[in-house]
Amino acid sequence: MPHVSIKHFPVSVSEKQKEILVDNINQAIIKALGCDEGVISIALEAVLPDDWQQEVYQPEIDTKSHLLIKAPNY
Repeated sequence: MPHVSIKHFPVSVSEKQKEILVDNINQAIIKALGCDEGVISIALEAVLPDDWQQEVYQPEIDTKSHLLIKAPNY
């Protein structure tokens, strides 16, 4: 607890960029939820644009829209 899953179109993400992303997400979660950094897990998954609707938008955004704390503008 907690787990963050980030899905994105394929782009090159360096190890340094991943470290910065992890640090920023960790700090935000620690501040918001008051948990220890050791219990946070983060996944980064590239999804092809042609697969986005079926793999991400429909099951995770549309179907679970009541859970979104930030909705996309598309």
